[in-house]
Amino acid sequence: MIRAKPSLAPAFLVSMPQLVDPNFNRTVILLCQHSEEDGALGLVVNRPLVTTGRVVVNLDPPAATECELELWVGGPVEPQRSWMLVGGEPGDAESAGGIAIADGLYLSTSPELLRRMLAPHPPAQVRLVVGHAGWGPGQLEAELEESAWLISDIDRDLIFTTPPSEMWEAAIRRLGADPSALHTSRGVH
Repeated sequence: MIRAKPSLAPAFLVSMPQLVDPNFNRTVILLCQHSEEDGALGLVVNRPLVTTGRVVVNLDPPAATECELELWVGGPVEPQRSWMLVGGEPGDAESAGGIAIADGLYLSTSPELLRRMLAPHPPAQVRLVVGHAGWGPGQLEAELEESAWLISDIDRDLIFTTPPSEMWEAAIRRLGADPSALHTSRGVH
């Protein structure tokens, strides 16, 4: 009898210094789904979208706002697609039409939650994320064998309270490692 390997998700993937792909260099990824048959899906959680201009939010009925909406780059796959990463208490996922990723973390596409994000006092632990990171079957496992990623437990506070520019280093230090001491051999990717 052949047994399927257990899922790696949910977990953090923390890129190693030799991962030179600009989409993933110095990133922390919330690994949301993983299976041998389907591959993996994750969200980069330390890349705010730095841009100027207007973001158009398409809601019916339309929502008018003067608030600035912060966007986060979840990865290079499907950049036209977005969802909200929410930190909340158990049961919040169901009430906001979300899918639980881990204890206290879920994804939502709720128009009502998006409206609350456009309000003058938006919820504190909600991020509008565009795109995602994806791996085909066996691809993430191969990258792990190449030492492109470290795996750690999820820390909701790291996502929502650590400044994005400090998150990669903080995630590595949580594992008991010094980022400057990590091996920086030839590039991966």
